[in-house]
Amino acid sequence: MKTSFRKKTLSFILCMVLTVAMALSATGCNGSSNNNPSSTSAPNTDSTADVTVLGEGSTSFAFSMTDTDGNETQFEIHTDKSTVGEALLELELIAGDDSEYGLYVKTVGGVTLDYDKDGKYWAFYIDGEYATSGVDSTQITDGANYAFKAE
Repeated sequence: MKTSFRKKTLSFILCMVLTVAMALSATGCNGSSNNNPSSTSAPNTDSTADVTVLGEGSTSFAFSMTDTDGNETQFEIHTDKSTVGEALLELELIAGDDSEYGLYVKTVGGVTLDYDKDGKYWAFYIDGEYATSGVDSTQITDGANYAFKAE
């Protein structure tokens, strides 16, 4: 399971590096844009270009993570699971420890925070509001927005 997560993480990082490389080649190394009308590159105006689509299933929801530097990564999750936690665990986007209160999420998108060690933790949000339920007990609402933010 760890190997699969590492492969997915490395694939994600490689995709990000390739995206940056493509952006640099489109603008040139000096940052100036290519005004050549014969250029085959068209500007990307699709706002969903930065959203990674993961999973398969009839239910979908938006998921994002914001790290300690404020960098946000967005996903569109497709699943047949019933809770957000089940869907994110299946896709290896989250990991943590089981406790009497539910899943204590320590790792999101490969970034580990431990309140006992660094005073930071992953806060769970539903449609922009701090969640009153744990990720493993939150039923999926089709089209809802779920997020983890480093705090």
